Parts: sequence; structure tokens; C-alpha cells
Amino acid sequence: MAQALLNRQITFMRNLPRLIDRAFTLGYEVTGGELYRDQQCPCGSKASKHHDRLAIVLNLFLDGEYLTDAESHRELGEWWEGMGGKWGGRSGDPNRYEWP
Repeated sequence: MAQALLNRQITFMRNLPRLIDRAFTLGYEVTGGELYRDQQCPCGSKASKHHDRLAIVLNLFLDGEYLTDAESHRELGEWWEGMGGKWGGRSGDPNRYEWP
């Protein structure tokens, strides 16, 4: 594995707990979705950051309701962008959080 990719993966994992803590601080409940996607998986893009372990799907819940729309994720997504991450709400996948 290239050192640059490894460093990005480490940075992503360091920041991921902050993202999850932020979601809880904002009043959401969170479950984890897909983190790693094997190249053989027929779903998603072949260029997905999941292949590089640089993206995660976070499922947000508020009062037991599963939130799938971009507006529900906006505050958390914009906070993540402020941390240097990329939020999937800009491209139609609001529960995806990536590290560039």
C-alpha cells in the first residue's frame, strides 16, 4: 500500500470519531453503514472512496426516524466539510462522508 494512501486512511480514522460525536451532539442517533467495499462488489462506482477505505455511510436517526434526505444531514455534512472532509449531500448521497 502506498504511504500516501495509508496516511489518508489514518487521518480519516482519526477524524471519524469526531464526526460521530458531532452527530450525537446535534441530537442524532447514528448507526454505521458501509465502510469498505470490495472491488468485486457490483454496486456503486468503481471509483468509490469505499474501495480505498476513505468513505463511510452514516445512518442518522432522530426520534427513531431514519433520515435519508440531504437537509437532515446538512449541518453535520457542512461541519465535516469544515474539518476537510467531503460530504455526499453535494452529489445526491447525503449519508456518505469521505476523506479526500
